[in-house]
Amino acid sequence: MNELAQIRRDAFAPVNTADVADAIITGSGLRIEIDRRRGRGAALNTSGRFEPLSRELVDDGWETLEDLPPFRTEVQVEKPRTVISRNDSPDIPFDRSINPYRGCEHGCIYCFARPTHAFMGLSPGLDFEAKLFAKPDAAKLLERELAKPGYKVRPIAIGTNTDPYQPVEKEWRIMRQILEVLAKADHPVMIVTKSAMVMRDIDILAPMAEKGLAKVGISITTLDRKLARSMEPRASTPSKRLEAVRALSDAGIPTSVLMAPIIPALNDHEIERVLDSAKTAGATEASYVLLRLPLEVSPLFRDWLLRCYPGRYQHVMSLVRSMRGGKDYDAEFGKRMKGAGPYAWQIGRRFELAAKRLGLNLARRQLNSDLFVPPLGTGVQLSLL
Repeated sequence: MNELAQIRRDAFAPVNTADVADAIITGSGLRIEIDRRRGRGAALNTSGRFEPLSRELVDDGWETLEDLPPFRTEVQVEKPRTVISRNDSPDIPFDRSINPYRGCEHGCIYCFARPTHAFMGLSPGLDFEAKLFAKPDAAKLLERELAKPGYKVRPIAIGTNTDPYQPVEKEWRIMRQILEVLAKADHPVMIVTKSAMVMRDIDILAPMAEKGLAKVGISITTLDRKLARSMEPRASTPSKRLEAVRALSDAGIPTSVLMAPIIPALNDHEIERVLDSAKTAGATEASYVLLRLPLEVSPLFRDWLLRCYPGRYQHVMSLVRSMRGGKDYDAEFGKRMKGAGPYAWQIGRRFELAAKRLGLNLARRQLNSDLFVPPLGTGVQLSLL
């Protein structure tokens, strides 16, 4: 039997969903009741992997769980010494990025950044989307770093870990302050977001784009509003994201669509529809990332899948594992974004052919790094020369 036939046979094998649920929850704590986590993506809030103790909610019969308050978004101030993060990954087209926030209120159940909350002593589950960290000094730190002697200009990516336009940005406005610094210095920037709030900053981005300094990627995973509401509960609706693509494109800002993640047997049938809608809205480029389930993301995603789409659980997971060497995830460079095997190859070819038919990716816009002028604002050390 060939590999694809084996995948199909396994996908339709009978499964006891109760046994699967027990396997997910054992050692991971009880699911949080829906009234306490309304509007959130995760249903678990397990202790971080670095914690010496693992805490679990247990109903002792005295209605203690019912007395607990609902999860509300809390924001703490973080004061880092630097704001530009560096990387040397061969899988991504940038070597530096900025994350105005830790954690993300959008609550996307598949978010690969969830495990980073364990470094803060918090859960990658509900804590990730309810206990956030803001960096209000980010713009000042950026200005100082850009002014350092010997700074070499390369495009800065924003939104590659957590979304800079998540709901708390309305109040904190950290992203806008960062853009103001970059615009003043004529520094190139690439933005990725699931939020229509990016339209707020068109007044900054449009003049930057005219100089070849800005481009925006809008992440659209599905056009199914019900599916989006379930797996991306506090992100903008698909129609609002397409509206953002149109508004940005009309303002002369190069705009791409990012279908991330593609989930087999859940949203992969929408590849052509998503690209067609994005092209109609004005997108000029398109790319995708296959579902990634590192560390704590795997049990969180599997629990969500079992709650919301129990009939597809085995089919989805069997296809995921067929593209990840039999595991939930393979972090190997060169494979982690696109996967491997016949099903992954099929997804890649469908995406490539659809993009070609629509005239997407005919010319990828390169940002201009030649106009940069080091800042001389408050807090920047002046030269002695």
